[in-house]
Formats: sequence, C-alpha cells, structure tokens
Amino acid sequence: MTYSWGHSRRFNAYADYFKQHFGERVQKLSIDAGFSCPNRDGKVATGGCTYCNNDAFNPSYCLPEKSILQQIEEGIEFHARRYRRADKYLAYFQAYSNTYAPLEKLVQIYSQALHHPLITGLVIGTRPDCMDEDKLDYFAALSREKYVIIEYGIESCYDETLNHINRGHDFNTLVSMLELTAAKGIKTGGHLIFGLPGESKEQMLAEAGIISKLPLNNIKFHQLQIIKNTAMEKQYKTAPEEFSFFELEEYIEFIVDFLEHLNPDFVVERFAGEVPPRFLAGPSWGLIRNDQILQKIEKKLTERNTWQGKLYMK
Repeated sequence: MTYSWGHSRRFNAYADYFKQHFGERVQKLSIDAGFSCPNRDGKVATGGCTYCNNDAFNPSYCLPEKSILQQIEEGIEFHARRYRRADKYLAYFQAYSNTYAPLEKLVQIYSQALHHPLITGLVIGTRPDCMDEDKLDYFAALSREKYVIIEYGIESCYDETLNHINRGHDFNTLVSMLELTAAKGIKTGGHLIFGLPGESKEQMLAEAGIISKLPLNNIKFHQLQIIKNTAMEKQYKTAPEEFSFFELEEYIEFIVDFLEHLNPDFVVERFAGEVPPRFLAGPSWGLIRNDQILQKIEKKLTERNTWQGKLYMK
C-alpha cells in the first residue's frame, strides 16, 4: 500500500522524504556558530531551559572557536568515517538559538556555509522570540535558491509547562511566529518533548491535535531525559517524585497512538532522543539506538494495522 506521502512506510518518514526531494542521500552536518539564547543572557531570563545542555548532542568536531568552513570540512570527514558518504549536505545550526544576532551577522555566518560547494541548504534551530520580519525576508530569499528550514522548539503546547521549564515565552508566541514564517514561504520544523514534569499522558496525546493545526512541514519527538549539568538535574535530585518517565515499550505504544492522530502531511524526522550515557543523570533505556527504536515503532504500527493520520481529523 502506498500512503498519501508517496511510499509504503506507515508514517511520513524523513529519509524517504529526502530521497523524494533531493533524489539522493543528503546528510545534515551540525555546526556551532557560537550563538546564545535570550533566556540565558538575561534579556528574557537566565539559566536557559531547564533540560538543556548542548554538549550532550554536539558532535566532537562542533566547537564555536572553529570557523564555519572548518566545521563543515571536519563534519564531512566525521560522517564519512561513521556512515555511508553523501554527495550533498545541509548545514545544521543546532546549538542554542541560531537567529539570536543582528541580521548582518546572520548573513555573514550563513553565507560562509552556503559558499561550500557540497552544502545545498540550511537547517536553522531557533526560538520564536529570536526571529523578526527582516530576518524572515532574508531566509525567504535564500529559500528560493536553496533548501532552508527553520526549526522552532515547541517543547510543549501548555503555558504552565513552558513556564516551569524556563522557556521564556508562551505557546501563542510560537504559533504566531510559525504562521509568519510559513506565510513567507519558508519551510518550518518543530520539536516536542514527551514526559515533561506535570504533564499527563492524556495531555501529551492531546498535543497531536494541537500541533496538527500548525503550519509545520517537519516534526521531531524526544522522550524526556535528565541531562547532567542542567537545572532539571537539580530538580530531579531534589524532587524525583515530580517526574514520570516512559518505559520503552510504553513509549512505543504512546508514539503509535500519537501518530494515529497526527497530521499525515507532517514529515517525522525523529521519534526519540539519543544522548551519550556519560551525560545521563536519570533513568534510561540502556544502549538501544534510535534505529532499533524505529524498528519497534514500525513493527507496532504493522501489528496494529495503523498509520500516521489514521484518526486525524482536520
């Protein structure tokens, strides 16, 4: 069976979307351009999001003291050693808020990346309060020539949760900026965390209907993990009873339930976060890798004879 997204997998898979879009394998290269966040430097708040430690997901070659081009070259070598070599790459600006600077500085940074002959586009992770119309006009112009997607951290649809994790903005701020970004013709992505303190499973499942109404192209999901050297690690040690973690099989069932209600037009990039064990300060699923989790999810979708959007209602 071929689904509305054009292939036979039971969800709108990122890898298959890329093959359709580019006609070949494309690899993302993480780059740390040395940005900060307004909830770190005091403009909005201090301390950053309570769960955040960028060292936990930055590859070893990602150091802001290196030039953009040096990180790209080392990233290409890094991926060539670990994975099958790609012929095209996307410069992935992931660490912190990658539009938190004057437009002139952004143009300088992103022009360096796009100058590399193997870079075919940009993936830019940021916050909705670090974007404005002038910056969006710049990215809109770029997107007419290159692949450009702006990824906003959603994390939760509930203001109480966003306040609890020191996000520094409410959900409506995110919705307004997503709508403006999409109206400019720029691809949009989002990131959602499941298991944040205070949220019930029913609340998390209800987020499928909430985000399905947003103008998103891509979506990432991430189970809550307690990362060392974060404010959340301190909270967990002080009040562990406030936290409830998914067991692996429970999470698989939850994700399948969530997918059933998710807009089938959304490309799903990731179902779970993967952090080196040395960074973990709370419960974990052991050494299982994301590809193994994906296999379990696809097996469960088949067992239940279900698929992304089966229960989706516009």
